[in-house]
Amino acid sequence: MTADAPSNQSIGLAVDTPASCDCRDTVLIEISSSADLLAPVRAFVTTLASRWGFDENAQFQMALAVDEAVANVINHGYRRRPDGRIWLQISRVSAPREGVIFVIDDEGEQVDPCQIRSRDLDDIRPGGLGVHIIREVMDGCVWERRPQGGMRLTLTKFQAPGFQAPGFQAPGFQAPE
Repeated sequence: MTADAPSNQSIGLAVDTPASCDCRDTVLIEISSSADLLAPVRAFVTTLASRWGFDENAQFQMALAVDEAVANVINHGYRRRPDGRIWLQISRVSAPREGVIFVIDDEGEQVDPCQIRSRDLDDIRPGGLGVHIIREVMDGCVWERRPQGGMRLTLTKFQAPGFQAPGFQAPGFQAPE
């Protein structure tokens, strides 16, 4: 965030490895619902994915999916109000194979997860393809209503079969071919 950024924009970062998580590393980012924070989030996701051994294509796909998801929260969940909060948890997992789980939580308007869909692809015009893009580039995506309000989106992306992280060998685990 630059020094001249409005005071209603914020971004926080915490790094944690909870004992209860079947993951190797977990990062939690909290941002305000400002579109100005999309670029730093994309950059962070790309950098983290690179450090965790993902190729450039997978890095791009993850950054794109998270960007689309957070933009949807800003535009639809908070109706572009900059005072909302968005939490992005990123966890590195090693089973069933190397991958990343993204959990995006908000306190915006709730919607029926069954109603979350892309517009018709034959309807050629700008916008409205975020959900389609997310589903195409990620290995898994699940939208849920949060009991305390807002929504949760869980995204998963796995390494290509056979990938082995440098210096890591899960006991008794062999990646599927």
